[in-house]
Amino acid sequence: MIDEEIIRNKLYAEFIKPTNQKKNFIGIEIEIPIINLDKKAVDFDVVHEITAKFQKQYADFKSDGIDYDGNVFALKNPKTDDMVCYDCSYNNIEFAMGREKELFSIHERFAEYYSFVKESFEEHNHTLTGMGINPYRKYNVNEPIPSERYLMLYHHLQSVDNYKNTPMYFHNYPEYGMFSSASQVQLDVNKENLIQTINVFSKIEPIKALLFSNSVLYGENNQFTCFRDALWEYSTHGVNPHNIGVYDVDFKDIDGLQSYLESLNMYCVMRDGAYINFPSINLLEYFSKEYVHGEIYCRGHYREIDIKPCVNDIKYLRPFKFINLTFRGTVEFRSICTQPINDSMCVAAFHLGLKDKLDELEEIIENDEVIYHKGYTAGELRKLLIQDKIPEFINQKELSGLARNIVDLAADGLGERGIGEEIFLKPLYERIKNHSNPGKDIIQSIQNGIEIEEIIRDYGKLDITI
Repeated sequence: MIDEEIIRNKLYAEFIKPTNQKKNFIGIEIEIPIINLDKKAVDFDVVHEITAKFQKQYADFKSDGIDYDGNVFALKNPKTDDMVCYDCSYNNIEFAMGREKELFSIHERFAEYYSFVKESFEEHNHTLTGMGINPYRKYNVNEPIPSERYLMLYHHLQSVDNYKNTPMYFHNYPEYGMFSSASQVQLDVNKENLIQTINVFSKIEPIKALLFSNSVLYGENNQFTCFRDALWEYSTHGVNPHNIGVYDVDFKDIDGLQSYLESLNMYCVMRDGAYINFPSINLLEYFSKEYVHGEIYCRGHYREIDIKPCVNDIKYLRPFKFINLTFRGTVEFRSICTQPINDSMCVAAFHLGLKDKLDELEEIIENDEVIYHKGYTAGELRKLLIQDKIPEFINQKELSGLARNIVDLAADGLGERGIGEEIFLKPLYERIKNHSNPGKDIIQSIQNGIEIEEIIRDYGKLDITI
């Protein structure tokens, strides 16, 4: 048993203390589905061949992850901290761009990497596309990368039988990490505005759903523009709802945020380089136990093991909130689907532009009567706005006006930086004008008889000129 005060101090040191900083960097991660145009499973031999080809082309990239079969699943450039890797499975490639102070250099490097990889895949009748759920997922071999982390993660998502008395519904897609893709942004945050950042950005999750949704479960569900939300919520990650989704609370101060961190669940730790899974458990309860019973992967199978909690296990606390506070003193925005590739930078531009406009953004929310102050929380509003049909009590024209006001504010924030980054917001103005988003466009295109292959091509295009 570990004293709760020690746990609280450790949580503070790991999550809150790193925000005592004055940095102002941007980090971007873009996950992208791989498509075999032959309507067969993605050929992993092709994937490994292209990984090697990329490393040969970009010699500064070094192997940063090798799976149990000896295949490289992560490459990293130590000069830029850029990574090209595979997320959860070899069906999903990720471009994790090293931190920068502006968006143009990130866009330039991303465009170069993406173009090289896409052209390489197309030599094998594969391609890449900017969609939040792989439309060809039914053809794929949805198996995790045989590595310590991804085997652990998949084992956790498959462990629904551990939660027979949990009053929640589990969906039937424990492999969803292998066919869903996100566009994530990390921004440095200062302790002085940490609470306001979380509170205010949480309230605009409904507007983000309206602007960015792009995860249609093609062939199974064409009602939701962002089915990714359900995939997270109704999985074992959602056993404790505090671990996922929106913060539907207003934090008054750091103590309130600290209490929220204490309410989170843990489901894994490491010992001697190996992950150990156990049923999701509140972290204070975890540390109150003398031993915790779990499972460890060993030579192709799992065996039971008892472990003794130690205070450093805090670093394995892995919530998947829409806004995550990281060990690096950053806030990570996780709720947005992968965008059509031409629009990839609009996600970071939106968040970056609003980062230093919190007072003005809060004022917009406080004075709004289109969706706010009608008895709904931000989380409930987001669930309404990821549907193809917007509820009748919401005025479409007024909702578009609200979204435009927020995007205008982001443009003002970017304009004050004096770099010209507001150009990356252009796709959002088009979406507002058309009362649409990429997910709605997919649904409408399907209803109009457009083949999914045409959508795949269109969403995968990249015009490197800005």
